[in-house]
Amino acid sequence: MAGSVNRRTFTRTVLAGLGATALPHAGAGAAVQTATQGQGSPAKQLRIGCTALVWNSVPRSPENLEPAVKDMAELGYKGFETFGEVIEDWDNKGTLEKLIAQHRIPLISAYSTLDVINPAARKDEIARIVRWGKILKKHGAGFMVIAVGGTKREGYDFAAHRANIVSSLNDYGKAMADLGLGSGLHQHTNTPIETRDEVYAVMEAVDTKVFKFAPDVGQLQKGGADAAKVVKDFASITVHMHLKDFVNGPHMGGYSPLGIGMVDLKSILETMEQANPKANIMHELDGSRNMPYTARQTAEISKWYLQKLGYTLGS
Repeated sequence: MAGSVNRRTFTRTVLAGLGATALPHAGAGAAVQTATQGQGSPAKQLRIGCTALVWNSVPRSPENLEPAVKDMAELGYKGFETFGEVIEDWDNKGTLEKLIAQHRIPLISAYSTLDVINPAARKDEIARIVRWGKILKKHGAGFMVIAVGGTKREGYDFAAHRANIVSSLNDYGKAMADLGLGSGLHQHTNTPIETRDEVYAVMEAVDTKVFKFAPDVGQLQKGGADAAKVVKDFASITVHMHLKDFVNGPHMGGYSPLGIGMVDLKSILETMEQANPKANIMHELDGSRNMPYTARQTAEISKWYLQKLGYTLGS
């Protein structure tokens, strides 16, 4: 699927890759129509980047960052994100600067999963993100995405841990602010902050002077929330986002290229255009076995959808 994706290719790919039973009630045709309705709207201000996750650029395979960055740059995404461990690996080898310069695409952010349950782990976790934060700053990036770990959901009592979670996030946010970097909560399914109520309880308690909201909208939808409503409620402090669609299908963790699933992406982007057009919007998709598309194809389909909403990718 080289080059731009047209409507026929988009619909055929959707139906072949996901199957009709995996599609939400609106169906692929509605996704195409919704996207097309964005044409002729006012000029968009948000610059949309991409994370390297679907290329399997993860801590155990940092070498996959190179094909990810190459594809993202060729497709015109405005920046990239990967794991803190991955940028550290590349920086330690002295190759990160060259990669960025070669493909002319900026590093925007790094992703970290930090323990917010065990107080004894906090000192080491701060040292780890400070180390990664310095790499971000060295290469011109400005944001640390903070997901939360430290426990399993089975038998989990959020109320018992809430105070320590908030305290941990405040400390992590302050550590990044001291470096001149931003940071924010990336809620996630099967972690200490998954549900709508958990998100609200945390974001209404943290010190938003140093710690913001950096949601994954697909994860919000998968966790049972109305992602568009959550983003609207916290729009004033939403400064970073993983833009992901959720189709509840058998592949890619139930997620999908943009414009196929049930997340109201158009509303979310409209909210951010109004509230914070300088926010980092990073398209993301999970990988899986027996992928119905290549990593590049998923980014191409998503690019097509974004273009139909009026976004310009490329120079």
